[in-house]
Amino acid sequence: MASPTIRRALAAAPAFAAALFWATPAWVHPHVFAEANLEVKLDPSNNISALRHVWRFDDLFSSTVLVEFDANKDLKLDDAELAEVSKTIFESLGEYNYFQLVEADGKDVPMNAPDQLIATLEDNQLIVLFESKPKAPFPLAGKVDFGVYDPTFYTAIDFTEDDNMKVDALPASCKRQVIRPDPDEAISQNQATLTDEFFNDPAGTDMSKIFATKLEITCQAQG
Repeated sequence: MASPTIRRALAAAPAFAAALFWATPAWVHPHVFAEANLEVKLDPSNNISALRHVWRFDDLFSSTVLVEFDANKDLKLDDAELAEVSKTIFESLGEYNYFQLVEADGKDVPMNAPDQLIATLEDNQLIVLFESKPKAPFPLAGKVDFGVYDPTFYTAIDFTEDDNMKVDALPASCKRQVIRPDPDEAISQNQATLTDEFFNDPAGTDMSKIFATKLEITCQAQG
């Protein structure tokens, strides 16, 4: 069952369609909500081979997607209409690295765009699935962080349970921790950066990652 936060209503009907394009000005609080699952896949050498994302969006936004993309007005989305939803979201998220936070020892890890993004409507909720892969070999070593965040603050995508962030076959030499920043503390520690100009930057900013829930993996070097 979706949490009360995830099921919050959006601010106003005209914002629904705009949110589909993920390019609206930044806001102090989000207007679209989704529950997320993230699975980190490893190859036999413990290199990170892929990140598998599943996002389940709130009821109101899902209903608006249905209304906006139901071209034949039959109150459901057929395969062609779902393909159009997938295409719209795929193209719109591209400039934001698909909302992914991937860091190795505090530095961003370049990721390839997903080969495809799949949108489905299940129990009247929009579900988005995609898989991304690193651009270069990416060993699970040192401190590695994974998360999801919207640099425009328009969309809140969060992990309601710690188990919704996991590494497939985590090596014994590695420890897993889910970090949930306290918003007040994050703002206090970054007061100089969080200015009015920041919150009204239509291009978004990486500073919003300070609020993101992260899966932190710390691995000890093997002797």
